Amino acid sequence: MNMTSTTFSSPAARPATRRTVDAPTRVMHWLMVLSFLGAYLTADGERWRLLHVTLGYTLAGLLSFRVVWGLIGPRHARLSALGRKLQAMPQWLAGLKSGTINVRLGQNLLLSLSVVMLLGLIAPLTLSGYGTYNEWAGEWLEDVHEFFGNALLAVVLAHVALIAALSLLRRKNQVTPMLTGRVEGSGPDLLKSNHYPVAALLLAAVLGFWAWQWQQAPAVGTGGTGQGATLSSGGRDAPARDGAYDGRRAPKHGERHHD
Repeated sequence: MNMTSTTFSSPAARPATRRTVDAPTRVMHWLMVLSFLGAYLTADGERWRLLHVTLGYTLAGLLSFRVVWGLIGPRHARLSALGRKLQAMPQWLAGLKSGTINVRLGQNLLLSLSVVMLLGLIAPLTLSGYGTYNEWAGEWLEDVHEFFGNALLAVVLAHVALIAALSLLRRKNQVTPMLTGRVEGSGPDLLKSNHYPVAALLLAAVLGFWAWQWQQAPAVGTGGTGQGATLSSGGRDAPARDGAYDGRRAPKHGERHHD
């Protein structure tokens, strides 16, 4: 009698990966993306002015977190690590002059330089926005704020284009590390821990701040509240009508307005 044996094929082994980006850095990155995109889309018009300001504050807070995390965080999240990458610039330029071009080194330098420019532009952008919101100066400060906003947008688009180009050239999705924190390849993890508690605290702080801003938003229109409510038309200098919030800061005593 013939015995029929059944062979079970084992599932394909997953490719080896290693941890390269910690959770707080990833959370901060995507919150920055969301905050800048939202702030840029709400930059024009008075209707979403308070939302624009809230996202600007968030961007400033995230920058502060990045600086602190870059000083006390894991080694590969340190600002000094970013600086060490840029220190290779003279070496790359020397190779460029001699006709020996290190393509991969040039790609890494461009990526690091774009990150530095992104972080560097956030500070003047948010400071000029704060000054504009609090009416520290005339329209020239508003023009400065708009300039830095457009400059940051240009660098963001260049950064995205560079990531897309590197993904094609290296045949590997360069966005994956900012999503999963891992890259394909054998070898030890560059980070011992994902630091999930820090990431959770950062996310909770941002969401809590947004909720607090929403609750503090003055009542507008016909009794509606919140940042999404319709504000009075007629430009920034037009007086508020029917109790509507005119986009300016609330009185210093901080009391909530009611119609």
